Amino acid sequence: MITIFRKIRQKLIADKRASKYLLYAIGEILLVVIGILIALQINNTNELSKQRNLELHYLKNIKTDLILNIKHLENYIDARETAINSANEVIAHYEGKPIKDLKAFSRHTVNIYTWRKFFQINNTFQELMNSGNLALISNDSIKDILLNMESLYKLMKDGEAHFRYDSEVLLYEPSYNMMDMNPIVQNYMYYASKGAVGDNRELSKKEFQNMLKDIKQKNGFVMAVYQFSEMNVQFNEMKNMCEQLIVLIDKELVNND
Repeated sequence: MITIFRKIRQKLIADKRASKYLLYAIGEILLVVIGILIALQINNTNELSKQRNLELHYLKNIKTDLILNIKHLENYIDARETAINSANEVIAHYEGKPIKDLKAFSRHTVNIYTWRKFFQINNTFQELMNSGNLALISNDSIKDILLNMESLYKLMKDGEAHFRYDSEVLLYEPSYNMMDMNPIVQNYMYYASKGAVGDNRELSKKEFQNMLKDIKQKNGFVMAVYQFSEMNVQFNEMKNMCEQLIVLIDKELVNND
């Protein structure tokens, strides 16, 4: 093709037909420009296709994380409900309810002592943030909920840090000074493992009676009820966000098929 254009140009120059040569030159320039535009369009289309495929890859991985995170949240919600019930049971004994089963009462106290911090499963989101690829997510609703979940998570961690301080001051410190924790822990392990680990120890009724006179520890259990209830509200809110995201991601994946 280039050879044909060269021959035409050379013939026009030899024949000294300047006007026709000018028209030819303009036409040749237009053809070059059109060729460049077509090449750019093809390149842009290929690049957009690559970005979309990468976006879909991230969305599928986010969905996997969300499904795992929902199960994770449900486990924590159940654990917090158990802890709330235990704390209320302990508070009832502070307020006059007699202890009929010392070991059961002890297990209720340990349910509060052994609370665990929550860490959400969001590996893909962290990868998006760290790599600067969050902009690949074209659906603004998905992006907004992901960012809102991260904000909620930070709020949840602040709440955990607050209760951590309360528990250290109001529960751990006074109980460690007042009680022999080994029989309590051994009994708790024995109960939790159905006899596989730990020992079925006798407990000191006197130590627990002294504990029930300590208003500081009572306030620790009161704060446990309050803080764990707040945490569960946040856990359920995050669970709802996860479910909303799964619906939105599924729509994106279906629309791409």
